[in-house]
Amino acid sequence: MSAGAIVGIVIAVIVVIIIIWIVGTYNGLIRRRTQCEEAFSTMDVYLKKRFDLIPNLVSTVKGYAKHESETLEKVIEARNSGATQTVDERMESENQITGALRQIFALSENYPDLKANQNFLDLQGQLKKLEEDIANARKYYNGSVKEYNNKCLTVPSNIIANMFKFERKPMYEVEEAAERQNVKVEF
Repeated sequence: MSAGAIVGIVIAVIVVIIIIWIVGTYNGLIRRRTQCEEAFSTMDVYLKKRFDLIPNLVSTVKGYAKHESETLEKVIEARNSGATQTVDERMESENQITGALRQIFALSENYPDLKANQNFLDLQGQLKKLEEDIANARKYYNGSVKEYNNKCLTVPSNIIANMFKFERKPMYEVEEAAERQNVKVEF
């Protein structure tokens, strides 16, 4: 074999290796992006269930707390703003709903009859379970986003991510700084 043929074979092998790496990296980015979308959809299913339970909860509370309409209106307003488009807007809206639901449960402390109402207790139990499912779905979503974003930002896969315009995805974060603080337990 001539030196030119050997150089040609080496170049061909290097090109094939580079192509295989590009395809493998691209497919890895696609898999991680799809996993992020699936994780968001999973979370979205639980959020939809919570969205559907809110009117039942509000109507139950209305019967006991007629003069607390401002709190109930905030809950309905937060619920209805959930039809936003972007992921960031959706996350912000869901954080508002979570805060509004906390207000309803705090409100129920003022009404012993409401706290004893079986329908309210059932709804409260369903929402508690849904909130746990939502929290787990958020953890799964954030884990998927972390893997995807790491792949988009680390060398050498960031080269392929930039070439094919893979963009970072937002993490799901707590909106209110007070929720990040240590809880004081006093007796």
